[in-house]
Amino acid sequence: MVDFLQRDEDVLRWLERAGLPVAEIGPHAAPRSLVDAARTLRESFRSLVEKRKAGQRGDPSVLNGFLAAAQSHPRLVWNKPRSVTIDRVRRQDTPAGILAPVAEAAADLLATYDFTLVKRCEDETCVLWFSDQTKSHHRRWCSTVLCGNRHKVAAYRKRRRAEGA
Repeated sequence: MVDFLQRDEDVLRWLERAGLPVAEIGPHAAPRSLVDAARTLRESFRSLVEKRKAGQRGDPSVLNGFLAAAQSHPRLVWNKPRSVTIDRVRRQDTPAGILAPVAEAAADLLATYDFTLVKRCEDETCVLWFSDQTKSHHRRWCSTVLCGNRHKVAAYRKRRRAEGA
């Protein structure tokens, strides 16, 4: 397994790719404080998903800690004369504040999502979970390009060996 979160900058790049607000890391931030917080949140969330999927009770204290530290408030934004929206202003000076949108999305998923659509990737070497949004709800892998292809190549090689024997 490869952990793509090695530095604080990796977390910021991941947040940006996910379309979430990205903060500037200030000079006062402890080295690796954001990446350590992201890993803690990730592992807590993974545990809660596994518990929820198994029909068991999980311990939400770590996730709740991130939610409590978020300290956010709504803000009215008047973009154009007839375009008024509400966005959320969050603290961006702590790892918990930076990761607040992720914690909020995790809490929302755990509380409101149809967990029959939440699945673990069938590739034994993969640790990822995914939401099966296919029409038939028969998706098996987190990525058909990576894990699905790995499975198909292994099955092909197995068939070729059996044919050759």
